[in-house]
Amino acid sequence: MSYENNRLQYRTCKASGNKLSALGFGCMRFPQVGNEAERMILAAIEGGVNFLDTAYIYPNSEKTLGAILHKHNLRGKVFLSTKMPISMTKTYADFDKFFNEQLRRLKTDYIDYYLMHNISNFTQWEMTKKLDVEKWLAEKKEAGQIRHVGFSYHGSGDDFPKVLDSYSWECCMIQYNYYDENYQAGKKGLIKAAEKGLSVFVMEPLLGGRLATGLPKKAAEAFHAADPEKTPVERALQWIWNHEEVTVVLSGMTNAKQAKENMLYASRFAPLKDEELAVFSDVINIFKKSFKVKCTGCNYCLPCPKEIDIPARLAAYNASYAQNYFTGVTMYLTGMGMMSRNPISVHLCNNCGKCEKNCPQNIEIRKELKKVASRFESLPFRVLLRIMKFILR
Repeated sequence: MSYENNRLQYRTCKASGNKLSALGFGCMRFPQVGNEAERMILAAIEGGVNFLDTAYIYPNSEKTLGAILHKHNLRGKVFLSTKMPISMTKTYADFDKFFNEQLRRLKTDYIDYYLMHNISNFTQWEMTKKLDVEKWLAEKKEAGQIRHVGFSYHGSGDDFPKVLDSYSWECCMIQYNYYDENYQAGKKGLIKAAEKGLSVFVMEPLLGGRLATGLPKKAAEAFHAADPEKTPVERALQWIWNHEEVTVVLSGMTNAKQAKENMLYASRFAPLKDEELAVFSDVINIFKKSFKVKCTGCNYCLPCPKEIDIPARLAAYNASYAQNYFTGVTMYLTGMGMMSRNPISVHLCNNCGKCEKNCPQNIEIRKELKKVASRFESLPFRVLLRIMKFILR
């Protein structure tokens, strides 16, 4: 681990010796209007960020990123990470189909870190192996088209070591933050992966932004009292950087200002003292009392056949406890389009379960939506909704 004032820090990839920026750019949530994505990427690379992560299924992400890197001749200055959508692969030929499309989108002839995307259990990985993916990966590595192989994980803590031991992985990507220290792969998985010599990339360091702007008031006050100069974002990122087993922390930044702020946080990180770590225990206890659903807003549950914006509904539900009911109900009414001709109620859910099959957090979404309906859509509310629809016809 290195520390230099006003300079981005780097950590060494164990498999290659590559010096990777401790702050990586997570490209799942690129802004889709204007040229803000371009400004963000350029600001990040200029500031020293050299690890960029995307995936086949991230909407327009690979194509946008490839166009920016090509336009400014930056491909050789960064390490690219992207992912094979194994849930969509049915035959051996599918591997080439998706991979070749990714190379075209990214305007490159090789991928530095290629991950098997969203492994949720050991059985899923075993099924992918039956398609002879190991042979395919060996051929791509031999040809120099893939430099390093890894996987992203969204399954149980019990299955993580099985996946870890089932192939000669060089890196992995796990969800990890101070609120989810023992969730999914968790701390045990982080340590085991590092002990096996893997570089570990951390996603969801801010829990989909909940640890940045969605903190309960008392939790935010506890952080402020400990050190008013540090933002909740800086604290969340530095908690993860405090783990020497972590190679890169991926931040899904949405504008150039956030990119510059996060680079500042990365440049001034120093190992946390005991008193700095103690405040996290207080915040976690406060958070657990108010954060009801572990939704990170990844949108994997969408589109819903009934057009319900599930992440928005769950965010409003969480906010009604973490902040106050008025904030939550305001978010809820706005999200459902209360004043539109066609407001979308959660009561439209037909219980198909499609959303749950795609949820990397394994949330019982149908069950949670019933709680959402109970909190926000009482009988008087539904009567009012019908009246509004009649008026706006």
